[in-house]
Amino acid sequence: MTVAVLLLATALVIIVALLTAAAAAKLARLDGATYPTALTRAATAFAAVITLATTVTAAITTLLT
Repeated sequence: MTVAVLLLATALVIIVALLTAAAAAKLARLDGATYPTALTRAATAFAAVITLATTVTAAITTLLT
């Protein structure tokens, strides 16, 4: 049961990160950015979401143990 919850949570975080990256790239392109710049902004947004999820997980783990 725990493994299934862990896998579902991981999948959810990755989906949210991908959607955030796609939105960042689309907004960058609408703002007139070139494709490499839009890709850079998307990668930055993806990394930020993954980092935030890791930080929140570490904080919650610390509180629960």
